[in-house]
This record gives sequence, structure tokens and C-alpha cells, in this order.
Amino acid sequence: MRSVKSDLIDFCALCSLTLALALVLGSPFVAAGSALAQEQAQPQQPRPDQSQAKTATFTGTVVKDGSDYMLRDSSGSIFKLDDAERAKPFEGKTVKVTGELDEQAKVIHVESIEGAEA
Repeated sequence: MRSVKSDLIDFCALCSLTLALALVLGSPFVAAGSALAQEQAQPQQPRPDQSQAKTATFTGTVVKDGSDYMLRDSSGSIFKLDDAERAKPFEGKTVKVTGELDEQAKVIHVESIEGAEA
């Protein structure tokens, strides 16, 4: 049967070994915490691909879906046009739409619409 004194020595040895390993390997919690603190201290810079949308020209046919107007391109893809007033006169016609495309929402933010030359 082991004595309390030898159990205490074994426990202290185990704690010392654990402490030594923690110091040698470093603590991921301390490193993550300091990186998080530095990240919060610095102002967020917008990503170039998010803040600077590019204007492009899209060609297709204006179609109506309920109260929304859409642009159907030659591949059959459909994009919502965010300006119904500008799109309304071109319903059923082939047009060139200039604007910014929100790819995730599949919406074209219309800058101009004009009839396409046949």
C-alpha cells in the first residue's frame, strides 16, 4: 500500500511535467487571445472585391415576373433588375443594361437601359 507522501510526490511531479510542457509548447489560448485583441484594435479595412463593384453591360430580354422585371440573357440565366420604372418600357424587348451585378442575389443594380440594335 502506498503512502500519502508518495502520492503527493507523484502528483507534484505530474503537475511539474504538465507545466513544463505548457511552457515549451506555448498556449494556443494566449496566442489566439492576443491576436483577437490586435484584430479588434485595428479598424476593419474593406476587402477590395466587396467594396468596389464593377460596372458592366448585360444583354438580354426584359421579362416581367409579378411586379418585378428580370433580364434573361442568351444562356437562359435570369437576373432581377432593381429599377422597375426604367425596365417597364422595355418589357419583351432585347436590351443592353449597364449596372453592377450582385452575383449572390442575382440582381443587377441598373444604371441605364437602352434598346439593343438588331
